[in-house]
Amino acid sequence: MYALFSAVLLVLIVAALVDIITRQDGQVKHLPKVLWVLLVIFLPVIGSLLWFAIGREYPAPAARSSRSAPRSGPASAGASAVLPARRVSSTEEELAALDREIDFHAEQARIRRLEAELAERRRLAEGRESSV
Repeated sequence: MYALFSAVLLVLIVAALVDIITRQDGQVKHLPKVLWVLLVIFLPVIGSLLWFAIGREYPAPAARSSRSAPRSGPASAGASAVLPARRVSSTEEELAALDREIDFHAEQARIRRLEAELAERRRLAEGRESSV
């Protein structure tokens, strides 16, 4: 029984230390990471329990999906507006999107040049007609 208790305690301490070390500074509450590590090392049981109880920041609970038909109305529309589904794009996809944007703007500049040239030709043509 003593061996089982010791093994559980060791797993708790190691899990707490690994969790503290791998967390970003913004995810650690109430004390700096170094102090949490020292607390877990010098007071293993209390430090580990305090870390998991108040020291770390837990992620927000995910919205539960229902198996029934989706509701229509302002409540369901507001929920989908708050958490839009985002797909992470790869570097190649981002570069391709930038190339398309560059091509679009180059085409827009070409159109503006052609429109300016057309306006100049019309102005010259009107000038010739009025002088004849």
